[in-house]
Amino acid sequence: PRLRDTVRPMHAVLSTTRFHVCRADYADPVHAAAIIALLDSYAIDPAGGAKPLSAFTRHNLVAALAVRPQAFSVLAFDAGEAVGLVNCFEGFSTFACAPLVNLHDVAVLPSYRGRGVGAQMLSVVEDIARESENGKTVYEVDAKIGGKDYEIKIAEDGKLISKQLDEDEHEANG
Repeated sequence: PRLRDTVRPMHAVLSTTRFHVCRADYADPVHAAAIIALLDSYAIDPAGGAKPLSAFTRHNLVAALAVRPQAFSVLAFDAGEAVGLVNCFEGFSTFACAPLVNLHDVAVLPSYRGRGVGAQMLSVVEDIARESENGKTVYEVDAKIGGKDYEIKIAEDGKLISKQLDEDEHEANG
């Protein structure tokens, strides 16, 4: 079954005394604005490339995500302010012959980093993955370590896969 067919939009919710974490509703204007604001905040951060989202992306991204049944996002709020975002896509593991969840973007406002926002969002992602019978969750990160670009993947079983990108790969991926 497809992810959207098996999970109610707001079913996976984790609330604490500090943060409210939920599956984003792409039709909700508050959620749509939060997705763009948080992703743009991440994009202008050095970890995200230090460039703001294009006007085209800001205008079209949420609608483009909404028409993709394999896409879902998770948002974190603190007293109504959006503070964290995870964008996910359902993929498929050929070795396991089972669906998987790929975490494409994980963004937390700088002033909220280190407070457990990311962990709370990932817990909701894992709940959604379990409900849709996904075999595993794959965390993918592009990082700059020691001035070199790396693509890092961490599978649910904790296996770390990292690869230093050469200049041609970086240009093709960036």
